[in-house]
Amino acid sequence: MSRVFFGLLAALLVASAHGASAPAGHRLRIVSLAPNLTELAYAAGAGDTLVGTVEYSDYPASAKALPRVGDAWRVDVEQVLALEPDLVLVWASGTPVETIERLRSMRLRVVPVETFRIADVAAALRQIGAIAGTDAIAEAAARRYEQEMRALQVAHAGVRRLSVFIEIDDEPLYTVNGKHVISEVVSLCGGDNVFANLPQLAPPVALEAVLAHDPEVILSTDDTVSDPAELWRPWTRMRAVRSGTIFALDSDTLTRATPRLAEGARAVCSALDTARGK
Repeated sequence: MSRVFFGLLAALLVASAHGASAPAGHRLRIVSLAPNLTELAYAAGAGDTLVGTVEYSDYPASAKALPRVGDAWRVDVEQVLALEPDLVLVWASGTPVETIERLRSMRLRVVPVETFRIADVAAALRQIGAIAGTDAIAEAAARRYEQEMRALQVAHAGVRRLSVFIEIDDEPLYTVNGKHVISEVVSLCGGDNVFANLPQLAPPVALEAVLAHDPEVILSTDDTVSDPAELWRPWTRMRAVRSGTIFALDSDTLTRATPRLAEGARAVCSALDTARGK
């Protein structure tokens, strides 16, 4: 299984997070329970408030030095308590409900973070900045991100749309539906996710279903496959194989809804632009 599932989603911090700032003279202490939340905290200027995080929190480089309290699904609550945090950022759709409930039962302030859409990244930056007292840094980061995304949207308004298969894992074969942020990025760049209508956010799909959709483009974020074109080469009846429009993309920049999503979006738009030229 690829690391893609560790990076789904990022951030619309709930309103209850307001007022979480530390008392005068006390340095705020935050534990982040998802890699994307850790990255968002750094981007919002709140990196020095982090006292713990989970596995795969590897960006920026300084995040690698933070103590680990588990991973996105299994958290050692005792280790969290030992870090004496003022609040805990949790991944609302990934952190197990029982973990969240146990943290709250320990009288810890828990701030759920939900990220599904492109716009949520800027909202999360602003919320974290408000919590940590780094509003100016967070606002600058949010505006920069919004401007980058808007520029891509304007540049690709009216382009010829392409049918796209988004591959996030090859064994078994997984994709994303239209509610996932990767699908929204593909749409922004002028692509149509062939599995947008599936009910699950990250569903398994059959090879036969991919062949039946006959996508014009395949975008792979599977970091366990070095050459996705080689993987698909036998299926010459597919348009993407015949035209050579199969692209490998960095998983972290697309699956972690953070300011680096703009970098991932540029890569997607570039791939689709290349495909249109073939």
